[in-house]
Amino acid sequence: MNVRTKHIPQHMLYVNGVTVSFDGFKALNNLSFVVAPGELRAIIGPNGAGKTTMMDVITGKVKPNQGDVFFRDTIDLTQHDEADIANLGIGRKFQKPTVIESLSIFENLELALVGNRGVFKSLFHTLSATQLARINEIIALVGLSERRNELAGALSHGQKQWLEIGMLLIQDPDLLLVDEPAAGMTDHETAMTAKLLREIAGERSVVVVEHDMEFIKALDCPVTVLHEGRVLAEGTLDQVQNNEQVIEVYLGR
Repeated sequence: MNVRTKHIPQHMLYVNGVTVSFDGFKALNNLSFVVAPGELRAIIGPNGAGKTTMMDVITGKVKPNQGDVFFRDTIDLTQHDEADIANLGIGRKFQKPTVIESLSIFENLELALVGNRGVFKSLFHTLSATQLARINEIIALVGLSERRNELAGALSHGQKQWLEIGMLLIQDPDLLLVDEPAAGMTDHETAMTAKLLREIAGERSVVVVEHDMEFIKALDCPVTVLHEGRVLAEGTLDQVQNNEQVIEVYLGR
């Protein structure tokens, strides 16, 4: 059992009045939003809207000039560094997959599971029955059971994305941040990725930053639109697509 989930928080992520300035430019400008436990949320916005900076703040890479960022109601993320935040239960998947291509799918997941031993020690670490079952569970979840012993380098771009999502999931995060997962995928891979993200939300909160509107539609979840570092609109995809301000600054461009 995940010891972090003894109580269900009111908010998995609480962002309030967050401002980040770089040389006078406000990358985030009084940004406020919340993510509920188990929620799947999509975040969209034009280039420069603050999406990457937002994720950098949540994961401790960037410290805000002002504002509050709380995880699971009581954990002040502004007081922790990147390593602390990862250990607290926040996983981040960057746009480009970072799997180790010279290792098999199974070995990549094994390495992610056993943590800081280093590659050599990890691969000679004897897995417990529970650990082995967990790896097999994740391989099945991300749809790679038939390829478990193949090198990660042989996977398609989309399959590498699934493996990397699996490598984060195996660490049992409470909040998963996913950056443009559909970029470069085939239509089939895009549909399968949306299905995977819908499946993994519920047990954890998942925040997806994305440009692909068809992918957002497939996620079928609440959408937050960022513009100039703040929330412009929130609602269903239909609601934000019909919002006059959103049409003007983003969808109509």
